[in-house]
Amino acid sequence: MEEHHFHLKANWPGGRNSVGVIDAGKLKTEISIPIEMDGPGVGTNPDEMLLGAAATCYIITLAAMLERRQIPVVSLTQESEGIVEVIKGVITYKKIIHRPKVVLYKVCTNEQVVKVEQLAERAEKSCMISRAIQGNVEIGLEVHVEVEK
Repeated sequence: MEEHHFHLKANWPGGRNSVGVIDAGKLKTEISIPIEMDGPGVGTNPDEMLLGAAATCYIITLAAMLERRQIPVVSLTQESEGIVEVIKGVITYKKIIHRPKVVLYKVCTNEQVVKVEQLAERAEKSCMISRAIQGNVEIGLEVHVEVEK
């Protein structure tokens, strides 16, 4: 069994509306509660970081799957959306929606287009962040595949 350890240091100097700092190696940033939740909105926040973790894990997993299948990709882009719900003061991360757009070279076959759609679904289930939040946060997927003209 192989293990990888990742570390983060945090400094939070005050109460709810303070601005803190995190350092996780290459990720160094200020953190605070977002403006949408009546915070100062400085730096990033847990909501953006969870969305970022889920989105980057998904797109990297999909890219690796496409590469392994030797599917000729012109571009792979994505927009992701996180939905946080507040009910009676209880904050819940409700849903993350990934909207990947895969553009394939003209030489692609219809079979490859179908395979990309299948891989897009499989990537969501294979991503370690998706697996980590499974059962707690719903993951939606809106895949767009096109062949260059």
